[in-house]
Amino acid sequence: MSVPYSYVDISKMIDHSLLNPTLSRDDLESGISLALAYDVASVCIMPFYLARCAERLAGSDVMPSTTIGFPHGGHTTAVKVAEAERAIADGCRELDLVVNISQVLSGDWGYVRDDIHGVVEVAHAAGQKVKVIFENCYLSDDQKIRLCEICGELSADWVKTSTGYGSGGATTEDLRLMRRHAPGHVQVKAAGGVRDLETLLRVRELGVSRVGASRTKEMLDECRRRLAMPSLNVTASDPAGY
Repeated sequence: MSVPYSYVDISKMIDHSLLNPTLSRDDLESGISLALAYDVASVCIMPFYLARCAERLAGSDVMPSTTIGFPHGGHTTAVKVAEAERAIADGCRELDLVVNISQVLSGDWGYVRDDIHGVVEVAHAAGQKVKVIFENCYLSDDQKIRLCEICGELSADWVKTSTGYGSGGATTEDLRLMRRHAPGHVQVKAAGGVRDLETLLRVRELGVSRVGASRTKEMLDECRRRLAMPSLNVTASDPAGY
């Protein structure tokens, strides 16, 4: 398959994931360098390293991002809000929030709505954006649809399939369902299983505007090869996951 888009069209779909807890500081630094060299959309990094990441990315077109309530969503709403406030103070531009999976499965939609709203309100007040992670592998289609509706009502910026650390990741069926049921002002992010350029192009055709990935180098090296662009001399340890 050829690449019917520009390099930037593809690179700016990628949130480079640096969330594996076994990554060392050297791994994180090399991952940030890789993201800068390949000009991706953002670096999604563990919260403790966010301030350093934002410092490294300052002046570039790559945004610092991090996770809230990650990876299981079971934090109290107050803790998630505090995480969001700290992240924004540390320079975060996009926050990836995990829903309270237990409350979704329990059908407590009032709690779920208030939980999402707390973080969206803080982020939007600061001019930043929120991606709401469903963890679809544990949910029914009806639950996914209701989450899409709630995210639309709250004007969340993205709905996102997965943390990348659950029992499954993004599927074609889920992406179609989320794009169908999320209103037009809510974008869709795929995470978990987008590990090569073919998959990235396929999910783009489904209406996905952003993907979480740790195989960024491999995907964008292939993109550059197909576009007859010079290769980049960038090395980085494999962060695994996603």
